[in-house]
Amino acid sequence: MTDMRPASVIAADPKGLIRESYAIEGITLDECRSILIDWALSLPLGADTAAATQHLLAHHGAGQGDHPMTQLLTQALAAGARPVRRGGRAGRV
Repeated sequence: MTDMRPASVIAADPKGLIRESYAIEGITLDECRSILIDWALSLPLGADTAAATQHLLAHHGAGQGDHPMTQLLTQALAAGARPVRRGGRAGRV
């Protein structure tokens, strides 16, 4: 079977975890949280998670604003935009 998703979406979700979460009828916020954590841990080291999240939201979340995964992906993008405070010597240099 050929995967018909765009290459950017396949790269952002190689295991299809996010895609499958949208296919599960009646999925809860807690179940989506668990899937999102699994997805994040399965990304390659150094992957651009913000870009991957944007691709997934554009592909899967369009028109599904009330879906728990859309809500979590949107929150993840907002949380990633905050500056990170660095304490100690790293914060002064």
